[in-house]
Amino acid sequence: MSAVTPDLPGPQGALSALASRFVDVESLPWRDTPSPLIKMKVLMEEPSTGLLTALFRWAPGSVLGDHEHVRIEQSYILEGAIEDDEGECTAGNFVWRPAGSRHSARSPKGALVLAFFLAPNRFFPAEDRT
Repeated sequence: MSAVTPDLPGPQGALSALASRFVDVESLPWRDTPSPLIKMKVLMEEPSTGLLTALFRWAPGSVLGDHEHVRIEQSYILEGAIEDDEGECTAGNFVWRPAGSRHSARSPKGALVLAFFLAPNRFFPAEDRT
């Protein structure tokens, strides 16, 4: 099995390939992301494929710059709201974006988001909107 919870304490390799992985989310550290006001906790990742499940904390005023979802992306909003030019997704609601979709997202008041990625996003410089 190549999927792991990278910051999980203890030897994950000692578990059998088919054993469940129980994750104490509170004990995981918040990691920096390329967006300075957005932090993440990696719940599960498979580096060889780019599969990622993560908890994201968006500080008030945070912006995730122009990016493309290479594969389907799914987000469930636990607290607060995120928005883009197509609309707003608030706490208790879900948004998914098709492969190939491109946008910038923001959270004026902050948010806590559970997100699922099948492959990493592709980011673009601010001036490159083609």
